[in-house]
Amino acid sequence: MYDRKLTKHLKKMIKKFPIITLTGPRQSGKTTLLKENFSDYAYYNLERLDYRELILSDPLGFLKNAGSKVIFDEAQNIPELFSYIQVISDERGQSGQYILSGSQSFLLNERISQTLAGRVSINHLFPFDITELPANKKQSYLQQIIRGFYPRIYQHNIAASEFYPSYLQTYIERDIRTLKSVENLNTFTRFLGLCAGRAGQILNLSSLASDTGISVNTAKSWLSLLEASFIVFLLQPYYNNFNKRLIKSPKLYFYDTGIVSSLLRISEYTTLRTYPLYGALYENLVISEIVKIFYHSGKRPPIYYWKESNGKEVDCILEKNFNEIIAIEIKGGETFSKDYLKNLSGFVNESTSLKIKKYLIHPEAKATKIKDITVLSWEDFPSELIKQFSL
Repeated sequence: MYDRKLTKHLKKMIKKFPIITLTGPRQSGKTTLLKENFSDYAYYNLERLDYRELILSDPLGFLKNAGSKVIFDEAQNIPELFSYIQVISDERGQSGQYILSGSQSFLLNERISQTLAGRVSINHLFPFDITELPANKKQSYLQQIIRGFYPRIYQHNIAASEFYPSYLQTYIERDIRTLKSVENLNTFTRFLGLCAGRAGQILNLSSLASDTGISVNTAKSWLSLLEASFIVFLLQPYYNNFNKRLIKSPKLYFYDTGIVSSLLRISEYTTLRTYPLYGALYENLVISEIVKIFYHSGKRPPIYYWKESNGKEVDCILEKNFNEIIAIEIKGGETFSKDYLKNLSGFVNESTSLKIKKYLIHPEAKATKIKDITVLSWEDFPSELIKQFSL
């Protein structure tokens, strides 16, 4: 059994809100978490046709008879249900009535915004973050890049090469096929692979659309689908309080490097360092871990990147509060070089009134401090992040 950090936050929220939602990618562990920790709730998986027919035949009657503690898994399958849940939960006026889980937030969150605003605590569960893995399951960062963090891989000792191709095929055929905006699944598959090749890069929609053979509007729509189903996320630039000309396009990342590695057909960690996109994969690993650690603590990650129009950049900016930020450079070279400090050293304070803490994350560096820059290894950084933000 693996303890999920989000459980503590969910149990806190269930006492405050009549409804909580739990969304995240397929097979991230949502159902397991809910069944193990909310066993006193009646459970209905709305992917089952018989449940959907039963509920739709008399939604109000079903909700009244189901009791005051109910889990609806894959709740997006009955969007009509949300308005009835609103009515019943308002009538009862008590906390902890419904838990709505789903893997397609593009439907679930649309309904929430329409009917459940102010009544719901919104939460996200992703594959394991590194702090959730037992010591005997952790591997080198090179192996973790390829293996990723999906629970089934660790619970059933499945090779990444066996898990991810099937996962992606199921995702495309099961989730994407149902959406009218995607007519050609082969083209969408090519689009997804091209996104993998752009992980860690500033998003250029025109180039992505051109290489896929689709319009820019279609590329934008498909990217939104990948975001909404928790495959990719866009990292926005940070430009508050800076008197500089900064790049304002987002950077593209994947929530799980195992998916990226599979799409790029990388299966051997022993040669990963020689791969042209190795630096981007390592950066994606660190950025996605930061994002997951925040979400699994019940907090929205205050994460950005910083890049001037002249090319100077810092990989990651974390906003602690209105006058303090953390600047992070992520370098994956085998041998530590002082050149890695250049961007952070040039990230000077005179252009802003912000307090700035600076970190360099290197795979195997020993913890040290060079001037105002703290150097940490990949293994040591999560505990420092948790300490800095009280996660």
